[in-house]
Amino acid sequence: MAALHARRWIWRTFSSLSSNTLRVCIVGSGPAGFYTAEKMLKAHPSAEVDILDRLPTPFGLVRSGVAPDHPETKVVINQFSRVAQNDRCMFIGNVTLGSYVSLTELRDLYHVVVLAYGAESDRVLGIPGEELEGIYSAREFVWWYNGHPDGRNLAPDLQSTDTALILGQGNVALDVARILLRSTVELATTDISSHAMSALEGSNIRKVYLVGRRGPVQAACTAKELREVLGIKDLSVHIQESDLQITVADEEEIKNSRIRRRVYELLGKAARSRSPDQVAGQRELHFIFFRRPDRFLDSERKRDHVASVRFEKTVLKDAVEGKQIAVGTGEFENIDCGLVLKSIGYKSVPVDGLPFDHHKGTVPNIGGRVLQNSSGDQAQLLGVYVCGWLKRGPTGIIATNHYCAEETVASITEDLASGQLASASSLPKPGREGLLQLLDGRNVKIVPFSGWEKIDSEEKRIGSLKNKPREKLSSLEELMNIASE
Repeated sequence: MAALHARRWIWRTFSSLSSNTLRVCIVGSGPAGFYTAEKMLKAHPSAEVDILDRLPTPFGLVRSGVAPDHPETKVVINQFSRVAQNDRCMFIGNVTLGSYVSLTELRDLYHVVVLAYGAESDRVLGIPGEELEGIYSAREFVWWYNGHPDGRNLAPDLQSTDTALILGQGNVALDVARILLRSTVELATTDISSHAMSALEGSNIRKVYLVGRRGPVQAACTAKELREVLGIKDLSVHIQESDLQITVADEEEIKNSRIRRRVYELLGKAARSRSPDQVAGQRELHFIFFRRPDRFLDSERKRDHVASVRFEKTVLKDAVEGKQIAVGTGEFENIDCGLVLKSIGYKSVPVDGLPFDHHKGTVPNIGGRVLQNSSGDQAQLLGVYVCGWLKRGPTGIIATNHYCAEETVASITEDLASGQLASASSLPKPGREGLLQLLDGRNVKIVPFSGWEKIDSEEKRIGSLKNKPREKLSSLEELMNIASE
């Protein structure tokens, strides 16, 4: 009923509109959102593009996902800032889809709605003991050390154990391992959050396990990330040489993938070059292959807190399309640890009015065009599109979103040209003006890009006092106060 009243209010207020402006709304201000905005502005000179985000800060995973010791990856923020400063574009922060405005209302206000809000939840293993204390998702841990407002209170205990276990061997898993093992002297000059820095300075973690279900050939990381973690100063790397023995099927995978070949070569080199002499107190990184988690265990000494993980040993068997899968052997072993980080995949969350494939964790789409359901019906949800992880799943690097956005914008352009999508001239819509009035009527305090620029300046000012590029503000209240000054 509230949505119906809102719709009537919108059209009563803006019924006299005759503008030929194409109104575009993008939900999510990460790489997928900004690349889509950039391409829409270029492809459609009459378009007015608004980028919404639930946080007061833009840039999504570039700000809250990229590791603090990877400043070169964050340079893309300069490109995205130029997009936000375009006269036909507006960043509107502190607006949550589903709470402050519905998808139905956005569809009424705009000709085109592109959902690019990524994946802000996690896949679960669904095994016994997963609820024990001391077990976190890698996403939560990354948000914690990157100063994301939702992660500031995580407070992982890094003092009561010397061993952390990371499930997964992708780039996020390697990022997390590197942050746990790298010298805090080196991290101190990055934009790592102050609460994470304090915890890491007092950390007793000396041993990190990176555990994968399959073998070294199937490790999901890139050579660049692997080379970086292997290059940590004074680190002892442990890899069982027996795990590096490969099969004919492995050789085929290596032959067909340059990345897998380089990763395998780097792991082999690390295994062969390890010094047999262990220095007292030296930090250790253990790569464990062919293990899948069976259950998490606590101990009599510390009930309800993880004390070890039980693994089933695996072997690889061929599956469809030549992909090898891990199958259990019925043989088990335990690895003791006091901290577990699950890097097994991010997961997108649905919103009302949006078709969602819960199995894949994505929105059913063809080329970015949202379909009405995931049952195979090709009927399109007109005017609604997706880009980024919500479209393809949590895969790829920042640049992957460039091509993803290109495809989505091409689909929008085709739909406008074919008349499948109502054009600005045939059906004027309120767009930005209507949204701002709607939000104002609901007492939603928005943060424009100028508000972000105030936050940016303050973070850099505080950071300069500590020899850091910035000191991230991680409290929503703090961020909103600075933005409104």
